[in-house]
Amino acid sequence: MGWDISYHPISEKQISEWYFDVLEDQSLIDKLATEYKIEDFYKEKYKETIAVGSETKDTDIFDKSHGYYAAVAQGFFQKFFYTRGAALSFSESGLLESYFKNWDQILPKEKLTSNVNNRIIENYCSGVYIPANMVVELLKDYEVNAEVKNELDNLFSFDRINVFLKALNYAKDNELGLLEATEVVEPNPMDLNSSSCYSNLFNCDPEGAMLYKKAAMEQIAEIEKREKLKEGEISSNAEYKITNVEADDTPAKKGFWKKLFGK
Repeated sequence: MGWDISYHPISEKQISEWYFDVLEDQSLIDKLATEYKIEDFYKEKYKETIAVGSETKDTDIFDKSHGYYAAVAQGFFQKFFYTRGAALSFSESGLLESYFKNWDQILPKEKLTSNVNNRIIENYCSGVYIPANMVVELLKDYEVNAEVKNELDNLFSFDRINVFLKALNYAKDNELGLLEATEVVEPNPMDLNSSSCYSNLFNCDPEGAMLYKKAAMEQIAEIEKREKLKEGEISSNAEYKITNVEADDTPAKKGFWKKLFGK
């Protein structure tokens, strides 16, 4: 399985209000759904997310439980961004560490589990968090610091940097931080209408998924040419399996991605 990475603009206050406060008082969901005009279909998904989160044990991995569910919750409220296979968590240089804020600096100790990594460690997991003030600094340094620019350009290669910068700028414009996660959304590059999402897919910016589809089609075309196959032979017979079938929105929203992407 690859890495379906998403970036969720959210403040530290919203992390508490939209997830941790709701864990303690699930009646807040109705109030929040009304305030933010969340449709009933997504309100129910929001409730399901909170219900699963409420079963988290102290021995669970925070990043694969509360951290991940907080990212899912964000997607019910506002826009988020997708990048296939590109993540800040994958940086090995240490150059970007100063821009991140760990969970124990965001939340009181009692809200944390005993195992917190502050990174993507597996699929279905939260990653790093960039607080609002450091979102501004990272954007500024990308323009003036060659080392930072090179690091980000390498991490988000093949035009994915444009999606990440869009996420940063959205966060900056709305005075928000940025939470990284994986497998909140799982696009099917063969057929975007058959994709899967735990959150509200209509809030996902489509550019990253379109880049993924383009790259997948180019790779398939190269294989067909190399193997002397007819154009489209592989793609027309390919089967793309999504393990996260329970999160598939298409039964309730037929043509979901078709409407989103205009394809």
